[in-house]
Amino acid sequence: MFNLWFKESISRFRREPTLALSIFLVISSLLVFIAYPLFKISVASFYNIEGELSISAYIRILSGGNLLTALTNSLKLALVTATLSTAIAYLFAYTFAYMNVPWKKLFSGIAILPIISPPFVIALSAILLFGRQGFITNSILGMENANIYGFHGLVLVQTLTYFPIAFLVLAGLLRSISPALEEASENLGASRLETFIKVTLPLSISGIANAFLLVFVQSLADFGNPMTIGGNYTTVAREIYLQAVGSYDIQAGAALAILLLTITCIVYALQKFWVGKRSYVTVTGKPSNSRRLIGEGWVRNTLFGICVFLSITVVLFYVLVPIGSFIRLWGINYSFTLDHYRYVFSLGQKAIKDTLFLSVIATVIAGILGMVIAFLIVRKNFYGKRMVEMVSMLSIAIPGTVLGIAYILAFNGPPFAIAGTATIIIAAFVVRAIPVGIRSGVTALQQIDPAIEEAATNLGANQSQTFFGIVLPLIRSAFFSGLVYSFVKSMTAMSAVIFLVSAKYNLITASILSQVESGRIGVASAYCTLLIIIMVVALLMLNLLVKMFGEQKFTSKRPA
Repeated sequence: MFNLWFKESISRFRREPTLALSIFLVISSLLVFIAYPLFKISVASFYNIEGELSISAYIRILSGGNLLTALTNSLKLALVTATLSTAIAYLFAYTFAYMNVPWKKLFSGIAILPIISPPFVIALSAILLFGRQGFITNSILGMENANIYGFHGLVLVQTLTYFPIAFLVLAGLLRSISPALEEASENLGASRLETFIKVTLPLSISGIANAFLLVFVQSLADFGNPMTIGGNYTTVAREIYLQAVGSYDIQAGAALAILLLTITCIVYALQKFWVGKRSYVTVTGKPSNSRRLIGEGWVRNTLFGICVFLSITVVLFYVLVPIGSFIRLWGINYSFTLDHYRYVFSLGQKAIKDTLFLSVIATVIAGILGMVIAFLIVRKNFYGKRMVEMVSMLSIAIPGTVLGIAYILAFNGPPFAIAGTATIIIAAFVVRAIPVGIRSGVTALQQIDPAIEEAATNLGANQSQTFFGIVLPLIRSAFFSGLVYSFVKSMTAMSAVIFLVSAKYNLITASILSQVESGRIGVASAYCTLLIIIMVVALLMLNLLVKMFGEQKFTSKRPA
């Protein structure tokens, strides 16, 4: 039976050489840039500096001391941050879905600001507001020994940074809940509170679990904020970097990375197992009335007031960064200056050019590769298909610091000696970005009738012509969505690439971190401001492309 399958596969690949080449390149890329680095970091965690097989690193971590403290600190921080972020996000999403309030689009725009910004803009603003020379703590309240650094500062910063991610998950879910069930509950005599507790909240469990676990993993893997505002509160992502780069203890860094990867994989597995076993279907195809929005009352006014307060807080944190870029010395000399921008455009110009250059290349590769993998997963049957799907989506669960140290171990010598080159940075960008593009492509392809592609094949088109001439135009929206996400992810990447920057190629995020560590807050603010401007301009251009190329709608139905 295997021989028959093998012969049929060889015959098919001979007829479709482009398909065979695509499968080979995809599998090779996934093995080299995802599986191989993870194998190398796993092996490194069991070998000490003398090259002897040892589990001493795991014993050191689990027996106590700074390494175990970092691990427990990260879990505590992730738990608190995920709980607060999910609660705030649910409040936002519920207000938008169930309340008749003004400025919804404005609030939605404010809520996604942290997603398109550098990973530690909020932390930088927190220093400007509440640091030792902070505007509120020092200039207004006169506190000389204010300390925003540590656990409480990290909770504040991470909550403001990650609640928009939870909001995006919950907003769509709450809007999609059928109003018929809630109306039936109220018609049977239940109050609004009882309806919320017994109907709305249970139907939201899947979204709440997804949002909580997503923020939990993001917080657990966060590197930029702990490095910027963590102070003496050590976290596992920060400790991985310090062990590998500062102490040159690769085994300890690799062991911590494996433990962190194990935790994130367990969290994702729990998410799939727990949420996946339950049914939350409310849209059945039967007609239902639109939801009656709550337009008055103390509940509506209270929730709206909280949303306004949180939105103003987020805006305040973002406005401070551009303001700080024009201040000579924050907390001491508030005079206007352009010196920080002169520095950025002279000594820091290379980091801006390198980041743009590498991000654009990675965006194109990630966009096309994501669609190709999605096409292979949905439309083709081949040996190793499940492996391709699993490995390509694995990077969702890989924290950035784990990927960074894995790349250093894998590509610092033969057979793939690409450390210090542009290739290793582009590869890290692509690996971090493709899962979203793949999922978007899979979703889009599942809505398109395969008969369209079969017709093209019957008319003489080969696989390449079918994909680029038929499939890609039909999934253009998913393709451009993948491009947008890839560009945002690449431009703001921090934890994965902090290990990979070199004298030849530097990045804006690494430069910002370096300036913060040196106490040059004004220069760091200037870098952040320029990065935000670049992001906004690029997103506007990409959205314009989406409108230009996405106007034509394609629909398909199976012939009777």
